[in-house]
Amino acid sequence: MRPLTDTETERLFEKLANYIGRNITHLIDPPNDPHCFRIQKDRVYYVRTYIANLATSISRASLCSLGTCFGKFTKTGKFKLHITALDHIAQHAKYKVWVKPNGEMPFLYGNHVLKAHVGRMGEDVPEHQGVVVYSMNDTPIGFGVTARSTAETRRLDPTGIAAFRQADVGEYLRDEDTLF
Repeated sequence: MRPLTDTETERLFEKLANYIGRNITHLIDPPNDPHCFRIQKDRVYYVRTYIANLATSISRASLCSLGTCFGKFTKTGKFKLHITALDHIAQHAKYKVWVKPNGEMPFLYGNHVLKAHVGRMGEDVPEHQGVVVYSMNDTPIGFGVTARSTAETRRLDPTGIAAFRQADVGEYLRDEDTLF
């Protein structure tokens, strides 16, 4: 495991800022428990600094994972968030969308959020902004990017796409062999 380079850190923070905005500081500098990001085999892990320092005594070949996997870097150098980061993103989410019970299963099977399935949507959510998708009982079930702003979504027909799916908790079953 090694620390991220400046370009890797920049790409990671750009992606996270799309979902949690300036709350990135809450991830890195919690008041009593500092955390850091480390990379191992193109995967980025979010781990306590204390544990990351202890892990330096383990060889890179022997270490499989450590902490929470936030995502991975593709071969082209782009960062892709994984569903394993949902718990941390949901705590600090800037914008949210709640899905009705009849829209949960289509979303969990990998479909986008339709306007007919939107129960609530945060006020003043801009277009192409990262959102966390919740069920109506406030359980985070995934994240995505808005297709339209809040005002435009209200005027959409019921079959129009309100948010593009990026990841959902159904991936734990569909893609379990590639997540870790």
